[in-house]
Amino acid sequence: MKYFLPRKALYATGFAFITASVMTDACAQESYKGKIGKTLATSEEWWPAPVSTPKDAPNIVWILLDDVGFGASSAFGGLISTPTFDSLAANGLKYTNFHTCAICAPTRAALLTGRNSASVHVSGFSHTMLSAGFPGWDGKIPAQDATVAELLKEYGYNTFAVGKYGVTPDEDATDAGPFDRWPSGKGFEHFYGFLGSQTDQYKPDLVEDNAHIQPTGNNLNEDITTKAIFYIDRQKKAAPGKPFFLYYAPGATHAPFQVPNDWLDLYKGKFDDGWDAYREQVIANQKKIGIIPQQATLPENNPGIVPWNTLSPEQKKTYARFMEVYASYLTYIDAQIGKLVGHLKDIGQLDNTMIFLMIGDNGASKEGSYNGVLDRGPTARQLTDEDAVRDNLQRIDLIGTPQGSQTNYPLGWAQACNTPFRYWKQDAHSEGGTRNPLIIFYPKGIKDKGGTRNQYSHVIDILPTTLEYIGIKAPQYLRGIKQDSIQGHSLVYSFNNATAASKHTEQYYYIFGSRAIYKDGWKAATYHHPDFIDERVKDSASLAAIKRDFSKDVWQLYNMNEDFNEQNDLSVKYPDKLKALQALFDADATKYGLYPMIDWDDVLKRRIHKNGVAVAPAGGGH
Repeated sequence: MKYFLPRKALYATGFAFITASVMTDACAQESYKGKIGKTLATSEEWWPAPVSTPKDAPNIVWILLDDVGFGASSAFGGLISTPTFDSLAANGLKYTNFHTCAICAPTRAALLTGRNSASVHVSGFSHTMLSAGFPGWDGKIPAQDATVAELLKEYGYNTFAVGKYGVTPDEDATDAGPFDRWPSGKGFEHFYGFLGSQTDQYKPDLVEDNAHIQPTGNNLNEDITTKAIFYIDRQKKAAPGKPFFLYYAPGATHAPFQVPNDWLDLYKGKFDDGWDAYREQVIANQKKIGIIPQQATLPENNPGIVPWNTLSPEQKKTYARFMEVYASYLTYIDAQIGKLVGHLKDIGQLDNTMIFLMIGDNGASKEGSYNGVLDRGPTARQLTDEDAVRDNLQRIDLIGTPQGSQTNYPLGWAQACNTPFRYWKQDAHSEGGTRNPLIIFYPKGIKDKGGTRNQYSHVIDILPTTLEYIGIKAPQYLRGIKQDSIQGHSLVYSFNNATAASKHTEQYYYIFGSRAIYKDGWKAATYHHPDFIDERVKDSASLAAIKRDFSKDVWQLYNMNEDFNEQNDLSVKYPDKLKALQALFDADATKYGLYPMIDWDDVLKRRIHKNGVAVAPAGGGH
């Protein structure tokens, strides 16, 4: 015989089940406090108290751009117009001493979890050929390191992500899953974007929720903005008072530089004076708006970067065009973010939304070679520098279009976009690789609108800042799994105190052998491969030629309080200080699970096919 509960009882039972399902993790570990008898009449029901979102909890939006550089946007003195960024900065706070991990996947893993990248197994990448079989390197974020989306979801937030995810292992990134390391398995209720590190802006490797879908034919950055607005509107219609968390991570401005036709000539002729003039103008702007010291000077050129006035007319024409398109790309993504911000204002949510804008996940890209890149096929890799310039000039009209499948600017412009720092993306030893602009906007909570903050901070600080401001403590357990400690430091202490001492006082860095350690204003660093290596390295003999012993790396020492852009090496003057910092790096590398150190040429070996030709990693680029 079948028994049926009355509808009213079903509703009550269902409500009780839903209530119990959103219990805190502390409650999940709590012993049952009811009474279980042999019958209902002799039993007493009990459910843990449901989680409630803290009173007046704001919506949270994290915006993470890709490959921008400290000196690109007008918000931080650059010559590329970013009116949305400017407006957010004018009504929020600019952080000038904020750091990332020097390359995309480690930065994203650290950001999402509030823990160092090695601690969450992403010292390198989640791509098969760029990961390794060691705890700090397997590319698989563990369940004990919950993401911000998992945490906020537990406290009543709806959670959405659009754009680049970048930390799903290649072997999981098919429609067969498993999906536990897709965004949906890491706390995001909806996702629209791509799982890898790079994708074509018009023919993206596109995913929605747990399945690949066909691209629309629009520019991807437009589509992710439309989708983000759709998610917000749908949620607000269903539950107007419920807060949301949006992770907005466009592919821009990572290669390929691709923008709609009506944006391509926005900067026509604006960069004809070249990268040296750009650097001079930007450092002057940065002093004027007070984000760098007044006595700051430009460092010497990075290796291989020649003065603009020594270039041929053909080089100047082609190189300037690459930068024109890049600038259009950045202004275009600023406009897309402007649509999102404008929509929040239109629906009455902007004043109740806390926005974290990180202008780059690392420094400007060093992956465009000295001449700029349109594609990376076998023919392109075998061109001489002279032939590469001629080939790019012949196809100059393709720069920025869908046909420019790998478009990236020459290294001279990457250096310029990192003004006033040396080096670039991948270079974990240098501020040019790790320092990025941060803007925090929240009208209700920030009194010093337009203020500048110089406290040292790192990408792992964004999650604890978010939690503290909302009034949430990271749980010891999440869905029955004991959680690792959050390693970042909240920045809330600095919101209304410009002179507060930095709470983040120690930080290690490591990418492909380049490494550094920061402690209380001092920094020790070493560039493991001082010579630029590109994809023209094709065979094992070449790899052997560039192999270097970690023990032979030369370390430098900087007093960052007096020398913020690393021009005065003090290693000879203060050998004991250098030795102490080297020992601290070793201790941190051990503590956070970085070892064994894995080298760029070790990575290249994984990219060598049996025919001796280097190929791009699965997932595309980095």
